[in-house]
Amino acid sequence: MSKIIASGAIRGAHSIVEKAEARLAEAKESKGAQTAVEFPNTAYYLPVIYGLTGEKVQVLSDMDRVLEIARDLLPEAPSKDLWLPYLGPTLDAGIATLLAEECIEALRYVTGPSPVDDLWLGAADDVIMRARGVEFVDGSAPGFAAVVGAAPDSATAVKLAREMQEKGLYVFLAGNDNGVSFAEQLDSEGVQLGWDTRLVPFDKDVYGHIYSLGFATRAAMAFGGVQPGDYERILRYNKNRIFAFVLALGDVTDEWYATAAGAISYGFPTIATADIPQILPTGVCTYEHVVSNISCDDLVQKAIEVRGLKIKITEIPIPVAYGPAFEGERVRKEDTCVEAGGQRTPAFEWLRTLDASEVQDGKIEVVGPEIDDVEFGARIPLGIVLEVSGRKMQADFEPVIERQFHHLINYAEGVLHMGQRDLNWLRISSSAKDKGFKFAHLGEILRAKVLDEFSAIVDKVQVTIYTEESKVLEMRDLARASYAIRDKRLAGLTDETVDVFYSCSLCQSFAPNHICVVTPERLGLCGAYNWLDAKASNELNATGPNQPIDKGELVDATLGQWSGVNEFVFEKSNRSVERMSAYSLMTDPMTSCGCFMAVIALLPMCNGVMIVNREHAGMTPCGMKFSTLAGTIGGGIQVPGFMGIGRGYIPSKKFLAAEGGFARVVWMPKELKETMRPLLAQTLADMGDPDFLDKIADETIAETEEGVLEFIMNAGHPAPTMESLF
Repeated sequence: MSKIIASGAIRGAHSIVEKAEARLAEAKESKGAQTAVEFPNTAYYLPVIYGLTGEKVQVLSDMDRVLEIARDLLPEAPSKDLWLPYLGPTLDAGIATLLAEECIEALRYVTGPSPVDDLWLGAADDVIMRARGVEFVDGSAPGFAAVVGAAPDSATAVKLAREMQEKGLYVFLAGNDNGVSFAEQLDSEGVQLGWDTRLVPFDKDVYGHIYSLGFATRAAMAFGGVQPGDYERILRYNKNRIFAFVLALGDVTDEWYATAAGAISYGFPTIATADIPQILPTGVCTYEHVVSNISCDDLVQKAIEVRGLKIKITEIPIPVAYGPAFEGERVRKEDTCVEAGGQRTPAFEWLRTLDASEVQDGKIEVVGPEIDDVEFGARIPLGIVLEVSGRKMQADFEPVIERQFHHLINYAEGVLHMGQRDLNWLRISSSAKDKGFKFAHLGEILRAKVLDEFSAIVDKVQVTIYTEESKVLEMRDLARASYAIRDKRLAGLTDETVDVFYSCSLCQSFAPNHICVVTPERLGLCGAYNWLDAKASNELNATGPNQPIDKGELVDATLGQWSGVNEFVFEKSNRSVERMSAYSLMTDPMTSCGCFMAVIALLPMCNGVMIVNREHAGMTPCGMKFSTLAGTIGGGIQVPGFMGIGRGYIPSKKFLAAEGGFARVVWMPKELKETMRPLLAQTLADMGDPDFLDKIADETIAETEEGVLEFIMNAGHPAPTMESLF
């Protein structure tokens, strides 16, 4: 192993541990040893420390023990460059560095300066972690790059960022090179930063990459089922499951070496632009540990090779970058070249199935003006019609594929898409137009991606883009007639009218005993799969995560239990869950994974339940925040009185049918209540109480169960007089 790397990492580790010790002493003196310390809104304490050591840092004095561990790990500081034939001491120094860096960053939340400002985001909370972390499980995010330092210039920084975005990578940014940071370079060029674009600026100091490793550590605990303190499994999970790497841009300092040594312990190699010594033998990382002197042109591809990433990108002939990182990109009004729909102009999108003889594969036609033919800022009518054929294509699959238009179009840089059917809204930026983007390219995107993602059922695709108003209105009438037929078909689907339900086992990689049962009247916990989606998925991949479940004999109509479902759940939950009720919270409820959109929890004093959605960060009447609830019930365990759900289950006629349905709900966050109000109109009408939502408390009324009980009693809520839940 290189003398320079070993010596630099050990020197850097000593420096960082000493800084952490000094800052902790100052904080205890000024704030008091029992002052609370945390990363906001996380149930994982300080996650790297918690994951690797099991230590729960809750007050300043808890850091004393952590820094003792760090100090014990430190090899003796070398007085000159030290040659070591193996990695052990350097890796120990790296872990000591991570423990100390996490203390330093946490202390900033106590004593300042805050790690959060207009550019820097600081620690990711559990809402972000759960929502984004699952992307590393399902493969929609192939990995992340931890970028340290700065590119030679801002234009190169943008080029590197776009290359990584196109490959679907998350890019975590921290550190600077001689006062200049990669994030600041991107910001100066007007690049949108944040979780939505996958360009995440944590901190201008290299210590901020503790947030990157904290994200990885939480992924192992949340999705890998690893227990805090089991450091071997934490590190092994990350090496095998989280495909991350470090990009070092600029002069490598001792503190960079030390931080990189910590990352190597996780199996994350370093690829550097500087001409530093390399560590080429394999061992801790999958392939090489440190590769250096790589040009910016080759940097990303080399990193992908060294880390062993497998990235699937379909080449699409369009003039703008394309990838999932652009899905969260905004196109502001002043940057809009042309827009359509959004209640401003008539617009729609529609997929229909035709006979193979009627579809000319690859035909893309624009009927009406192209982008170059309209004035800047124009609002135009727009119809997008995909006509497909395929031997296995069915009418039931049309809305499933059509719903994918949203993210498939949004993956294009400079294009914003919202809504669906005849409520869609599209904006195309001036920068996209300047690069040559046209309406016809919408067709190129949709044809390529539909053929790629639905190749098992779609054989041919032709696309027509309508921008001539008379044709848009004419075709929209045909589309609306099709929508109505679909809605009638979907409305007629009930749990009683089908013989088969579908499973979803996507989350078993991190919740081995969990199995979703998707029925026509109860969608999956993540909200991403309804019964038709699961059916289509099974057609696409007969051995995939969505398997048919023969219902078998009815066991209990009220609870929603069938013999075939119970047998399937027992086998697929590793024989850990004997029975599952589709309609009950209290008797054999469905297990919860970790990707659920909301949690239902029993409020015993009220004889009712609360619902809290993932986005709500505040306290709830059950005494736990969402993040704590999620950690308590997730992982595939069956907990009567608590259950994860998808939002779409709330308006279902089968919602908690065994316990009296929606009438049991006594508390919901205000945002969830208002969002669900139009969707619950039929439910409230069936209850005979159209104003029932106003009898449900929210956080503006009460955050304790006693407060909720007082409110619902005064409001005349039925829950207190209903049959006892227990």
